[in-house]
Amino acid sequence: MKNVNWPGLPLEKWTETYDLLHLLFQIVGKIKLQFTPYKNHWWNISFIPTATGFSTGIIPYEEKCFEIDLDLHIHKIFFRFSDGKNEFIDLQSGSIKSYYKKIKEKLISLGCMINLWPVPVEMEHRVPFNKDDKHREYSQEYSSKFHQIILQASNVMEIFRSGFTGKASPVHFFWGSFDLAVTFFSGRPAPEHSGAPNVSKDVMVKAYNSELASFGFWPGKGFGEPAFYSYSYPEPEKYKDYKIEPQEAYYHRDMGEFVLPYNALKKYDNPGQPVLDFFKSSFKAAEKFGGWDKNLNTL
Repeated sequence: MKNVNWPGLPLEKWTETYDLLHLLFQIVGKIKLQFTPYKNHWWNISFIPTATGFSTGIIPYEEKCFEIDLDLHIHKIFFRFSDGKNEFIDLQSGSIKSYYKKIKEKLISLGCMINLWPVPVEMEHRVPFNKDDKHREYSQEYSSKFHQIILQASNVMEIFRSGFTGKASPVHFFWGSFDLAVTFFSGRPAPEHSGAPNVSKDVMVKAYNSELASFGFWPGKGFGEPAFYSYSYPEPEKYKDYKIEPQEAYYHRDMGEFVLPYNALKKYDNPGQPVLDFFKSSFKAAEKFGGWDKNLNTL
């Protein structure tokens, strides 16, 4: 993995594209939420990274199935049904209100009726999709760069996940928080989660009903720049004081998480290695101070 595969992604260069994609992902994610059966920790609603973008995977609908793919290379949203019907929408500058209308119309034309609560979640932005007429610019360049980083991060996470033999999530993308994540579980229950802003407490309680260590990548919102992260729930005593690797990583006390800024990878010939070191090191902190069964870890 060379630096060319880890492109720069300065937040100020693609803020409107970031917001547009986040809200589009929420619309599509809520469609998946409507039709898929619940899986533990809400794994049923997440997206799968693909070679060209992101996919909902198979969604059941009456006697057929469909999937929605967001292609960030040719910049289209595809709607594919098991009866052979297909449609698409171009990804381009515009309003969420317009996208919401187009998506509903495409699905109706394909024989699928949706009924969504049109309010964004896990965001300070709370304007309903059907009323959000703000025009946002869409950058093909930065959309593709974002996806390229997701692919590289996903590759590292898959390697990291392969060394854990206990219960673990897929490497998947959550449209609420807009991050790529993989999560390990100790096998013990966790105390009830107290909740989080702009999301139902029930969602958080179900997501965090087991003791866990989670690892992932944010594109930048909420932190100010892209970054890799790791946290443990509940956080063990002395966890934050663990000497984390690589040297550019640190414990962010306001967020309660270990953080490795994406821009710190610029100096490395093989950026994937310090990311892997970061995940391994932060898991060691959870394992050591959380009393995890070391037989679950072959990392």
